[in-house]
Amino acid sequence: MESQSRSTGVTGVRRIATSLWLFVAFVSIGVVASQVRIASQTPTVTRAHDPGVRGGAAAAGTPLTGLSSGQLEYFTAGQADFAEAETVAEGLGPRMNLNSCAGCHSQPAVGGSSPATNPQFAFATQGADTVPTFITLGGPVREARFVKNPDGTPDGGVHALFTITGRAGATGCSLEQPDFATQVANGNVIFRIPTPTFGDGLIEQIPDSALLANQSDTAPVRQALGISGRPNFNVSGRTITGQTNNNGNDGTIARFGWKAQNKSLMVFSGEAYNVEMGITNELFQSERDESPSCQFAATPNSITNADATTAVDALSSVEKFSHFMRFLDAPIPSNDTPGGAPSIADGKALFSSTGCVFCHTPSFTTGWSAVASLSNKAVNLYSDLLIHDMGTGLADGVSQGEAGPREFRTAPLWGLGQRIFFLHDGRTSNLLSAIRAHASSGSEANSVILQFFALTEAQKQDLLNFLRSL
Repeated sequence: MESQSRSTGVTGVRRIATSLWLFVAFVSIGVVASQVRIASQTPTVTRAHDPGVRGGAAAAGTPLTGLSSGQLEYFTAGQADFAEAETVAEGLGPRMNLNSCAGCHSQPAVGGSSPATNPQFAFATQGADTVPTFITLGGPVREARFVKNPDGTPDGGVHALFTITGRAGATGCSLEQPDFATQVANGNVIFRIPTPTFGDGLIEQIPDSALLANQSDTAPVRQALGISGRPNFNVSGRTITGQTNNNGNDGTIARFGWKAQNKSLMVFSGEAYNVEMGITNELFQSERDESPSCQFAATPNSITNADATTAVDALSSVEKFSHFMRFLDAPIPSNDTPGGAPSIADGKALFSSTGCVFCHTPSFTTGWSAVASLSNKAVNLYSDLLIHDMGTGLADGVSQGEAGPREFRTAPLWGLGQRIFFLHDGRTSNLLSAIRAHASSGSEANSVILQFFALTEAQKQDLLNFLRSL
């Protein structure tokens, strides 16, 4: 009897447990069903994202329309020299970062910016050099600058990555690379990536007065947003001879380079040939490394050939480089890619309303030029060509001309749609990350960046689509 009672009790407990289990199961099913109904009624928010490098054919790299047959001849000759790989016998080195202009400037066409596959990686293996840790196969082309000298005084100069030691034609030359590992560990190395040269002839022809007028006309709105900006030159009195850039230029507004440190394409070409490839020329006639056992070409390596039979053949390489870049047309934006024409149009309006236009000025007009294709033309560069304090987040500790350790030229945005790497050091390939990096302590862009991130995700996407359409 007792056994039967225990059996009956156990059976009852089991029935209760089964009922409870079924109840919980039905409740759970109901909760899940309710969650599904709620989820189906709540719209999904798509986060704004960088659409990525715009596909299709290169929208840049062609000569200006309307060039004469002679000007086209100079363009073609300059393009060939720009793309040529230099050798030790031609004056390469003794220290350099690469052996051709086009190696650095090739995305999406010759004259552009850093390509997807870094040619410096393969170049390092052709001699006795090792690959610095900051040079990667899929990373940007980079030059390295040391912020300070060993005694703590400012350095800021380029320290070439590679040497001609172990390369063809450099027998007897023994050079060591800089101790990059120690300098990186000490936080004493900053990087620069190549700037695109498309449309540079148009930029060169913008009158100084136009840049100053734009600065003055927009000053009240800029000030309200915490934006100042100034040209890279210093006025001492009101005479040209009282102005200085402290960088070998002529006292007018410099506009090329990450800190607007170079005035003209000729200066830019001569400096790059000497600094990036170690090749002496009419502008820079001294070797950067004068080790006697490492000189294998007469110096200067590239000068005017007074005995040439044609005008083009008489030009030095830096003159040819200058003509090539001067006659390069501006990038061509897309009207509907990415995101479609309505999205791009909305993004363009938002670019203005958030305040981006107060540094990235949409357009200027060139002055009079001896080249008809450069005379009184629209320059839709999206830059004021002024230098701005970008705060602690982007500061590189290097001064050039009047540009201080935290100041950079407003980077022109035309051609951005087909650019891979962003910011002066190529730290990101993500456009959204590049925008975010504009905000840091002391940056003139802080208010504008706050307004950008206050937009809805859809609005941010429109603005990103607009930028990638350029």
